[in-house]
Amino acid sequence: MANGGVSLGKGANVSLTKRAPALTAVRAGLGMGAPPGVSRGRARVAGTGGADVDPDASALPTDARGRVLSDDHFVFFNNLKSPDGTVEHLGDELVGSTDSATGGDEEEINVDLAAMAPEVDRIVFPVSIYEAEARRQNFGLVSDAYIRIINQADGRELARYDLTEDASTETAMVFGEPYRRVGEWKFRAIGQGYASGLRGIALDHGVNV
Repeated sequence: MANGGVSLGKGANVSLTKRAPALTAVRAGLGMGAPPGVSRGRARVAGTGGADVDPDASALPTDARGRVLSDDHFVFFNNLKSPDGTVEHLGDELVGSTDSATGGDEEEINVDLAAMAPEVDRIVFPVSIYEAEARRQNFGLVSDAYIRIINQADGRELARYDLTEDASTETAMVFGEPYRRVGEWKFRAIGQGYASGLRGIALDHGVNV
């Protein structure tokens, strides 16, 4: 699945522009598995009342202060596209993808780097567990979580981060972020967990929720 992408550890970064000099747009593919013995995708996990684990990806285009440009720029399953169309969520995948064309990614977000507003410093990619509190679920119930960045022009994977952190209390995590530096687009692997869920991530980035 790696298809030549640079594998990153937590906190590491890579220049996407150097990996693909003509880069204009990327797709973020995100996914995760379930614990051993549990099927991939919306797996039924023991100890959670039989509820399905439904991971939801989102995106936050932010300025240099880490603040989202507007509430409408918070892209998630209930707001699939930013006002300028540069960030587009391809839809909430409820069952987990097994499509080889997507590399098995469960959720995907397209980002038009070339058309991105100049005030955008980075695009933060969180993943949260839907109704985690009500279902008594957290990232300790999943395994093999990852984010990968793909060149939209040719489908080539440019970078990948496989998360290995113990996240037994977190219900949402920032997986990674493409960001601008001196005329280049780079990607940083983050892996920061939030016990306060997606709401906590949104609030930290200035979204009124």
